[in-house]
Amino acid sequence: MARIVFADDGIEFDGKTLEERALGGVESSVIMMMEEFAKRGHEVIVRNKCKAPMVYKGVDWAPIENGLPEEADLYIANRGDKLIDLMPKAKRTVFWTHNPCRFMVKWRYLKKFWKVRPTIVFIGTYHADTLPGWVPDGGRKIIPYGIPDMFRHAEERKVAPAPKAVFTSNPLRGLDWLMDRWENEIHPQSPKAELHVFGGPSVYGAVGAEKAALMEKIFKRAESLSDIGIVLRGPATKQQLIEELQTARIMTFRGDINETFCLAVAEAQALGTPTVVQDFGSMAERVVDGKTGYVAQTDEAFSAGAVKLLNDDEHWFEQHKNCLKTQRSWGWEQACAAFEELIP
Repeated sequence: MARIVFADDGIEFDGKTLEERALGGVESSVIMMMEEFAKRGHEVIVRNKCKAPMVYKGVDWAPIENGLPEEADLYIANRGDKLIDLMPKAKRTVFWTHNPCRFMVKWRYLKKFWKVRPTIVFIGTYHADTLPGWVPDGGRKIIPYGIPDMFRHAEERKVAPAPKAVFTSNPLRGLDWLMDRWENEIHPQSPKAELHVFGGPSVYGAVGAEKAALMEKIFKRAESLSDIGIVLRGPATKQQLIEELQTARIMTFRGDINETFCLAVAEAQALGTPTVVQDFGSMAERVVDGKTGYVAQTDEAFSAGAVKLLNDDEHWFEQHKNCLKTQRSWGWEQACAAFEELIP
């Protein structure tokens, strides 16, 4: 099989981190993809900002400052421009990007794209459209994140859950706005409903720490609105989120132009939890409007969709079943198979 080398110079994590604490979508996706590659028989080498070397679930982890191997069949440089040209002897170099690509239209990226000509891998159609066509590359490919297997085996619910909504994304991406909708429009029409808020700065590593003060202000507001059913729950592990989502009625998330995939929404949909969003970023790629939730064009439509799903059992069951039928067919085995097509 192939030797696959993956390099990342972002936050600190390793193969065990996902089992120990909440982790952002990119990092959790890296862990699951590397483990799936190992299951498929590949030699998998990760060099990132982990604290110490380890081999875990078949994946070789070590600090990136220790250096990279000289050769690879497939070299995946994750996000950072400093990583692109580190393996000149790799048979194929991939640049895996996750955020809107405006940050890549800079000389430090362009000169390495021109030199190395990596295949640029995007995680969705909206995402791919954020990189101008004139940017040099060695090909472009869309490979969506895999839905973790643990989210893909929920059973159809027999009883409609209590009117509980959940928010599991970055609080800086619309939680203040959502609390406005809840206070002024949703809760008055569904007075028994609760909104459970999960998350915190620790999930986002150093980036979260820099913005902790702003997050704290939003969380304090959430605490002050407990009398209208807003419950602040803190960060949660993947297993905890599975349990919470399967007792929730809906997920509510406005969306954001910076959301190029939104794993939180994808996971909720796969578990059969209808999701109400607005038409920002990749939201229309995650939710089938009117079938597995709502992709609202206005604030009023967002609130109306949430209220209908919170209050109408028959309508909720219909959308719950649609989620289970249509939203969990793409896992990491499919995503890794798509990456394998890039191996020479």
